[in-house]
Amino acid sequence: MENKKALVVIDLQNDITKNYKDIISNVNTAIDWAKAEGMQIVYIQHHNKIPFIRAFIAGTKGADFVPELKILSDNIFVKEKGNALTSKDFAAFIKDKDLKEFYVAGADATACVKATCVNMKKSAYAVNVIYDCVTSYNLKKLDKMFSYYKKKGCEVKSLNDCMVGEK
Repeated sequence: MENKKALVVIDLQNDITKNYKDIISNVNTAIDWAKAEGMQIVYIQHHNKIPFIRAFIAGTKGADFVPELKILSDNIFVKEKGNALTSKDFAAFIKDKDLKEFYVAGADATACVKATCVNMKKSAYAVNVIYDCVTSYNLKKLDKMFSYYKKKGCEVKSLNDCMVGEK
């Protein structure tokens, strides 16, 4: 039976906060773990279409994934809004692979990660936020965001707890 789980890495791009350096090692470990477990590995890339915001512009270095990020699949989906499910290609991929459970890493905890996790939960998926694989522009808001995710029905766990739980 095919694995119905995916690791989703959101917006670890050059225009994101420098705080990604605090989590990149864990994110790469999560990618290796997901591959070993037979999960789908998905990368979400934000492309900005709002004229007055000069970040995440398609075709620029800022929109590229950070150089340290391990890319182990061709499952790269572009979104133009915070919620990754607004990417028609990503939504089709989920349906095609019959995915039911997601492990989420990336940035930003107060924006795109939040929008994606909450909307995945609303769509009746199992959502696991890997807290030591998520960052934010404002690190002081992380604990508040993790409490919010729990309130919305997401599991919030460490990478180690995820890896031990899947054995």
